[in-house]
Amino acid sequence: QVHLEESGGGLVQAGGSLRLSCAASGRTFSNNAMGWFRQAPGKEREFVAACGWRGSNTYYVDSVKGRFTISRDSATDTVYLQMNSLKPEDTAVYYCAASLKYNFAARYEYLYDYWGQGTQVTVSS
Repeated sequence: QVHLEESGGGLVQAGGSLRLSCAASGRTFSNNAMGWFRQAPGKEREFVAACGWRGSNTYYVDSVKGRFTISRDSATDTVYLQMNSLKPEDTAVYYCAASLKYNFAARYEYLYDYWGQGTQVTVSS
C-alpha cells in the first residue's frame, strides 16, 4: 500500500524558515514527478513546487520563487521543501503528491495519483 507521510510543519514568525519532508513508502517514485501543493483556509488547493524524476527539473509557482526550494533524495524516496523568508500568506496546509505516470515536474493536480494527509504551516506576522 502506497503511503506519503509529510512532516516538518509548524508555527514560525514571518521571515523564518521551515523544511518540509515527504517520505514515500509502498513503492518507489524515484522515476516520477513529486510535488507540493497547499490549501489556505477558504481557498482552493494550489500548486507550490514540483520536482521531476531523480531531480531532473523543478517548477515553482511565481509567489515562492527565490524563497522555496524543492529537492529529493532518490535513495530514500523522500522529497523536501525548504521554505525561507516565510510570509503570513504562506500559511496553509501543505500536501505532498506523487505521480505514477508523469516523469517531469508538473503543476496540475490531475497528474498526481497519491497524496499525503497534509502538514500545517502557520506564519505569524
